[in-house]
Amino acid sequence: MTASTRVGGGRADLLRQRAAELLPEIAAGAAERERLRELPHAQIRALAANGLFTFRIPVEYGGAGASVQEVFAFLIDLAAADSNIAQAVRPSFGRVEHLLAAAEAERRTWYPRFLAGDVFGNAGWEVGGPSGAVRTRITRQGDHFEVNGSKYYSTGALYADWIGLSAVDDDGEKVFFTLPRDRPGLELVDDFDGVGQRLTASGTTKLTAVTVYPEEISRRGGQGRSAVTPFLQLYLAAVEAGIARSALGDAVAFARAKSRPIEHSSADRSVDDPYVQHAVGEIAARTYAAEAAVLRAASAIDRAWATAASDSDGRDLNGRDLNGPDQGGLDQDALTEAAVEVAQAQFFAVESALKAAELLFDVGGGTAVAQRHNLDRHWRNARTVANHNPRSWKAAVVGAHRLNGTEPPLNGLF
Repeated sequence: MTASTRVGGGRADLLRQRAAELLPEIAAGAAERERLRELPHAQIRALAANGLFTFRIPVEYGGAGASVQEVFAFLIDLAAADSNIAQAVRPSFGRVEHLLAAAEAERRTWYPRFLAGDVFGNAGWEVGGPSGAVRTRITRQGDHFEVNGSKYYSTGALYADWIGLSAVDDDGEKVFFTLPRDRPGLELVDDFDGVGQRLTASGTTKLTAVTVYPEEISRRGGQGRSAVTPFLQLYLAAVEAGIARSALGDAVAFARAKSRPIEHSSADRSVDDPYVQHAVGEIAARTYAAEAAVLRAASAIDRAWATAASDSDGRDLNGRDLNGPDQGGLDQDALTEAAVEVAQAQFFAVESALKAAELLFDVGGGTAVAQRHNLDRHWRNARTVANHNPRSWKAAVVGAHRLNGTEPPLNGLF
């Protein structure tokens, strides 16, 4: 197998058909779930049971072998249906992407779990120290390890069967491992209090003398740029694009069914008011552009994967192993360009979602702000996603690259 994927034809078509049937059901209850803070356990389980996390699993492992662009088309649809759910399942899609470049043993272990309908969460980031610092410790205890610490951001963990974590070992090296959610000493706390994306349930994970076995630790090799990082960053842009599309849907629905033209308007109906038409038109244009930007950046990641041309022994043209835990077989220039394109898409998708969520209120009068409509959720959700990675840095990094050829940072944000 090479690190690139092959389209699964009928399997991919089947997943798209299942998505077309399931997403309208998810969308129908999204606003009310968020207003009442009802965690979408059933909806996330339905996504997993229908195999919708398996788009990118290669055909030879039972997946659809879809392209990056194909999966992002689905992710925008999912985010438009419910952006909370889309972000909550980001760790599952990220894990599949990691496995494309993992050792064969890891793929054989974890791909069947996805195909069986398991859900993966994440508990990586901490607070209280420098940004990106990990203070959770893992220490050897005879034939196993013990972990102690606390994770503040645990996206999707409350919905998950398996949780990916990180800790620092006795040598000061970062170690990655995956645990079942019911491992003794692992406690998930539903305490996320963000202004938006409240149903991602991205609360605290506490680790108290938690046992980790050697086989649960995964190897992370390679020092170069990875195709996984731009995928995960573009994922956030896809969520923003989905929020913009959802705001567009609410704008149209509100103008048609609930809004009244202002007293001095030349129109008898809101849908005929030129200013309402302008607001909806601008939301539509921004949504269109955000989606197009995400899909174009996705194609850049596909092009990076396509540089991993291999021979029959599973090695690239320079003799590097494409089945190992690093992505040395991918062209670094192509990965850099993908990182830059993703940063550009992120910048515009964030701006588009925030503006679309604001313009939504221009299609209605005072009733548009009633809590029962929950229209403010679009802005709150877009703002919360945007705060993960400041868009000003995205623009600055792109500008430095275009002006001076400066490489984007080698971290989880690019």
